[in-house]
Amino acid sequence: MGTIRSTDSNAGAPDLKVRLVSYAARILRLAKAIPKTPEGLHIIGQIARSRTSPAPNYAEAQDAESGADFIHKLKVVLKELRETEVWLLIIVESKLLKKAAVQPLISETNELIAIFVTSVKTARKKNR
Repeated sequence: MGTIRSTDSNAGAPDLKVRLVSYAARILRLAKAIPKTPEGLHIIGQIARSRTSPAPNYAEAQDAESGADFIHKLKVVLKELRETEVWLLIIVESKLLKKAAVQPLISETNELIAIFVTSVKTARKKNR
């Protein structure tokens, strides 16, 4: 398995695209561990959709047609991350998986949410 590399040329900047792709892959691996009960299958479907959306939406934001379009796409990323956080918390609360297995992903989700909240605020200031 190879390492994902970005084609972006922002030297020194954290590569969010790579981070989001890696995070999506981690969520998909976690989903495989969820029991295949009716409840588990429902959550697997929901989390797979919400978690795999931020990476492509972030990629789309890079080619936004305007400042408003860029902000909109970042807000979609943020919305999907928040939804994913809730599904992760439901997985823990319903005891589908142990908290220790899910907590690193909850922490990563919260870090990504913080990054995108700041990004939206910064973009709004620049767009005014």
